[in-house]
Amino acid sequence: MFLTEKQLAVLNFIRDFIRDKGISPTLDEMSQYFGVSKITIYEHVNALEKKGALTKTPNMARSITLVDTGSAAGSAVPGAAGADGGVRGLTIRGRIAAGAAIEAVEDRETFEFDAIAPTNEEYYMLRVEGRSMINDHICPGDLVIVQPSDSAEDNDIVVAMLPDEETGSRKATLKRFFRESGHIRLQPANDEMDPILVTDVEIQGKVVGVVRPRV
Repeated sequence: MFLTEKQLAVLNFIRDFIRDKGISPTLDEMSQYFGVSKITIYEHVNALEKKGALTKTPNMARSITLVDTGSAAGSAVPGAAGADGGVRGLTIRGRIAAGAAIEAVEDRETFEFDAIAPTNEEYYMLRVEGRSMINDHICPGDLVIVQPSDSAEDNDIVVAMLPDEETGSRKATLKRFFRESGHIRLQPANDEMDPILVTDVEIQGKVVGVVRPRV
């Protein structure tokens, strides 16, 4: 099962809500939490139902039930076949830090999944290390799907390359991107971590999805 970043966030919220309160959340509660309209939440819940992640009863406020598929929310099915019968997938190029930046080293392997994920050859995946993006439901071990791009808009989650003064090389980090007066702010999604302020940064791509390939 492939879920987009927003679908994964909604599913994780529903899971945590049911675990903590013993009942499923209403559309109002979810829209207030995410700061979006009820219509937007309704569309996400419908998409999750179509993908088999949950079931719900029409016209009932607290009728959502999660489907235990034997894998974590947002996981992809390894070896899923495409329409032509062949296995489809994206290349994992290496690892990306979601904490302190790390050296950008390519270590290619293939992650195979079904045809709902982007299959454009330009897309690729990075495995997340660190906890700086956990409030965006991007956790250590997750795979982020990256669309190559050398530019970004405010609030995009980006793969950013930063200079390493010690080695003279570059290091990569995963953060939200914001242009501000006199600098660029690379914002972690973790209240315990400070933003990175830079006057210039090289953008290598934007995150368009998250896959959680483990329980």
